[in-house]
Amino acid sequence: MITQDQVDRILRLDGNGLPLVSLYVPAEPDRTGRRAFLTRVASLLDRIRPLAEDRSLEHAARLSLRDDIAKIEKSLEEEPHRPGAVAVFSCSGNGVYEQVWLPRSTRERIVVDAGPYVRPMLGVLDEYYRTCVVIVDKGTGQVWEHYIDQARELETIRDRTLRKPDYAAGLAEDRVRNKADELSKRHYRRLIGELKQLFGTGSFDLLVVGGHSYEVPVFIEFLPRELRDRLIGSFTVDRETATPADIKQKVQELVSGHAHQEQRQLVGEILEARAARRPCAVGLDETLWGASLAAIRTLAVDEDAVAPGVVCDRDGLLASSGKTCPLCGEPLREVPDIIDELTETVIDDGGEVRHIEPETELRAHQVGALLRFELPPQQAGAE
Repeated sequence: MITQDQVDRILRLDGNGLPLVSLYVPAEPDRTGRRAFLTRVASLLDRIRPLAEDRSLEHAARLSLRDDIAKIEKSLEEEPHRPGAVAVFSCSGNGVYEQVWLPRSTRERIVVDAGPYVRPMLGVLDEYYRTCVVIVDKGTGQVWEHYIDQARELETIRDRTLRKPDYAAGLAEDRVRNKADELSKRHYRRLIGELKQLFGTGSFDLLVVGGHSYEVPVFIEFLPRELRDRLIGSFTVDRETATPADIKQKVQELVSGHAHQEQRQLVGEILEARAARRPCAVGLDETLWGASLAAIRTLAVDEDAVAPGVVCDRDGLLASSGKTCPLCGEPLREVPDIIDELTETVIDDGGEVRHIEPETELRAHQVGALLRFELPPQQAGAE
């Protein structure tokens, strides 16, 4: 799956005067899905083949595009198949090729431009928290990154400790204990300084603290307000014996609980907005109308929601049914899942999408949204 380093590299990509190809292809895990996946890849690449022969482009640009097409085709044909979606960013003339798998499906598309087309990728990744995990004891601190379904160690910070702080008695014992406490405080402050730098750069959304049961509360007491506000929980673990799988499981439980709490809170905000007559949409038809007008700020979609619908390819109208577009009179295109079209439209318009996993009041409505502005009356569709 994608890592922060890959995201950062992709955001910095530049064609430097040559075209850069951005490709998104959804994938299903079964064998039938594999065939459909390769068919989609070929169809999307066929759309840009004429560009590679367009004499209005410079020779270097045409050559780069030809190499892009060949490289993408070969790479995706050999790539192990996974559920979700693959995103590829390629500019062969500059030695650029980034291929990442996204945890959720996204609409298929191919874009040739001066830079990478990243909005669909960022729209999917917005749903996932990047969590900083610090495993702490009196002399050592391990900093981990947890993102999507991966946990990896970033660094280990070691500081001086007393080897046997309890060896003395009387006044000597007090002095030794005070010295040990001072060294522990110094170590905690250093760890916190590192955490402040990491969160200051926007690298992380949440914080989790792990360690021995008698050390974690002490460390948490040292956290400043800006880090305490990011803290979602703690867990007990022995740093020396814990495996990456152990840490991943404990952190995932905390992150999932936090995510479910935020999802329930979002549903509550939408329903409260409806009761207070603030800009919102509840239910499929109302929410589709809001997306058609680029009015959706935050979309909430029940995890199990699926519904057929229709789309106007000219005006971008989304609806649950109809034959012709009430805005332009053109025929509407039927789609098997209008909610998939809805989520992609919201992402393209710069909105947020949140899939609601726990059962909430939204399940009866399928979708809901907080809006940027009040919706005008919906026009009746033509038959």
